[in-house]
Amino acid sequence: MANAASDRQDACSCLVAQVPDPLPVVGFLRGKPVEAVLDLVPRLFNLCREAQTQAMRLAFGLDLPDPEAIYREIKREHVLKLAVTLPHALGMAPIDFPRGDNADLTLALFGAARFPETEAQFEAFLQSGQGIAPVLAEVSRRFAPQEAVVSRLPAAWDSVIFSNQALENSVAARHIDHPVMRYVETRYGRGPLWRIVARALDLEAVTDRRLPGPRKIAEGTVVVPAARGLYAVKVQVEDGKLADMVRMTPTDHLLARGGIMEQSLATLPRNKHDHSKAVLSILDPCVPVQITEQNDA
Repeated sequence: MANAASDRQDACSCLVAQVPDPLPVVGFLRGKPVEAVLDLVPRLFNLCREAQTQAMRLAFGLDLPDPEAIYREIKREHVLKLAVTLPHALGMAPIDFPRGDNADLTLALFGAARFPETEAQFEAFLQSGQGIAPVLAEVSRRFAPQEAVVSRLPAAWDSVIFSNQALENSVAARHIDHPVMRYVETRYGRGPLWRIVARALDLEAVTDRRLPGPRKIAEGTVVVPAARGLYAVKVQVEDGKLADMVRMTPTDHLLARGGIMEQSLATLPRNKHDHSKAVLSILDPCVPVQITEQNDA
């Protein structure tokens, strides 16, 4: 696929994502005992609380009291996004879903035991009116092919995950080779529909326990799955106290210069500025973001 951001540059207006200055978290935590850091981090970052907690505990070399908690968190966030938040952002009614059995949940959201696995199944699902199909159909209607899309960014491999460069650190990166993902990318590009399909596939994966777990990549350095991508943390401890810490979140890479947010807004045509809030909801940053328009220079 050609570089979508550059191909659309002339057709877009200057939509800019503005975010508040980051909190001086490392400075606040540096010098505190490990136990205090473990207590404070989930309080400071209440989104993806379990991902934050597990990453810190593993980085400090501690056991996980409830290893399953991170999977429950990811599942809960995916269900709420697919069934409640996204329909609301699109002006649609929420989707009823059961709170119990996994089989009932997938049936309610996917109209079947599994999300479509082929191009033909996916197209049939779009027309079915079942589960999240109306949400997907509405997104495909609002965003034409190559609108609000990004080019192929580098994946968030261990060797680069702590860099500030633009990376495809997202749920989509976990399912990039799925047949439906490839089909949607070919037809629409790596845009809103592609990312919602990825979230549905990630919900299926976490429900089936096929999601990769947390892993230690070096002493004091851990990468864990989260509802928005991969969360990475690196700590140094001296005399039982935090000497230094580096954190990288999916939102850091999402908002990086030339990254997913910037390219998505750059490839949204002028006549579809009113859809920028829907784009923001689909991209789902974990910090407040305000979309503003700048006049063309």
